[in-house]
Amino acid sequence: MKKFVQNQLKRFARKIVEVNGPKVVAITGSVGKTSTRNAIATLLGDDFHVRVNRKNYNNEFGVPLTIIGMDSPGKSSVGWISVLWKAWKMSQKKDSNYPNMLVLEYGVDKPGDIEYLCEIAAPDIAVLTAISPVHLENFASMEDLVTEKGSIFDYLKEGGLAVVNADDEVVAGFKDRVSNAVSYGFSAHADICGKNPAQGVLEDFSFEPEETFSQVSAQVCVGGEEEVMVLQNRLGKVPILTVLAAVAVGKHLGLRLSEMKDKALKIEAESGRLRPIPGIKGALLLDDSYNAAPSSMRAALSVLADFQPVEGARRIAALGAMAELGPQTEEAHRMIGYRAAEGFVDLLVCVGEPALEIKRAAIEAGMDEARVLHFENAKEAGRRLDREIKKGDIVLIKGSQSTRMEHVVKDLMAEPLQAPLLLCRQYGKWIQEEI
Repeated sequence: MKKFVQNQLKRFARKIVEVNGPKVVAITGSVGKTSTRNAIATLLGDDFHVRVNRKNYNNEFGVPLTIIGMDSPGKSSVGWISVLWKAWKMSQKKDSNYPNMLVLEYGVDKPGDIEYLCEIAAPDIAVLTAISPVHLENFASMEDLVTEKGSIFDYLKEGGLAVVNADDEVVAGFKDRVSNAVSYGFSAHADICGKNPAQGVLEDFSFEPEETFSQVSAQVCVGGEEEVMVLQNRLGKVPILTVLAAVAVGKHLGLRLSEMKDKALKIEAESGRLRPIPGIKGALLLDDSYNAAPSSMRAALSVLADFQPVEGARRIAALGAMAELGPQTEEAHRMIGYRAAEGFVDLLVCVGEPALEIKRAAIEAGMDEARVLHFENAKEAGRRLDREIKKGDIVLIKGSQSTRMEHVVKDLMAEPLQAPLLLCRQYGKWIQEEI
């Protein structure tokens, strides 16, 4: 039954795209897909009728459901019949109200995923963000994973554009393999180049609800144009990278850099993706709890390292295990432990069995054992940190989806009633499941 529904979803969704003819922007990569997707949608939103993936719908069921415009009915047979009925009707004739721009995130869990999704909606513009060993357990080698993600460019429509991250050496290599490609990043060789990134935070390091805690900015240069773009309540260089990718897409579609500058102010931080949230006792939480990969874990730790807390306050890293790393699991966690031991983390909290390697490596690298804690699950870690943190502390919270690190954030946030609005996985089965 499941396979039948999947096949019908694919058939009807492909026909809906064919009948309505929207432009398709497809984003894939190991990290940064959702943030890049949302940045693109925001910059295009005033000029196009844009639809993006519903929730985290980026797989063989989610992408068709997004194209149809419906949520998953779960285990309801009647619900799936209703979805397929609507999809069939939509596939029969053009709808003048259908979006003329689909900005879709394409997830990769196994070989063949890109081909499957591109058969549904081949991209006019394809964006490759970064590649790291996420889902590597489902691939024979890292090279196979790179080939799978890079294959998105094989399905570009004629005259389509490839957008590649110049700061990722592996991804940047695809630029020379595609006839029409542009690069973005902080690299001096990038076609859409970010310069002089800067981050500012509240000077008194007392973080209360409703305040603007931070902002990041950078000069964005495209050809002879240059504008300074500012993002509110964002952290680190990654948000700027997503804007650079969005600018590449916007320029291809005829938008001016000056008008995209104003729209960048509307880009909001996504739940669980380095989102600053006021914590209890005047602390600041860096909520990066949505997911984790080695590259994004290192990037988040670099953001934490850039903070200089007031005297007496600390930088705390609460790091959950990273999943789906296959044979690289142990080594990847150990490398994070070595990074955390470089002197900027005052308290390291590790969550989940694989994260024991983070703890061991940090101690081996010279970190005081008294400043390294380990817990079996996120709820235990949250309860301990509830007693530990104080005014001015900066607390990074990150881990793979399976570690459910949003529980730590919820324990520590100043306004827990805001959790449904601010945190990831605050719906359906997620809020009912126990770790």
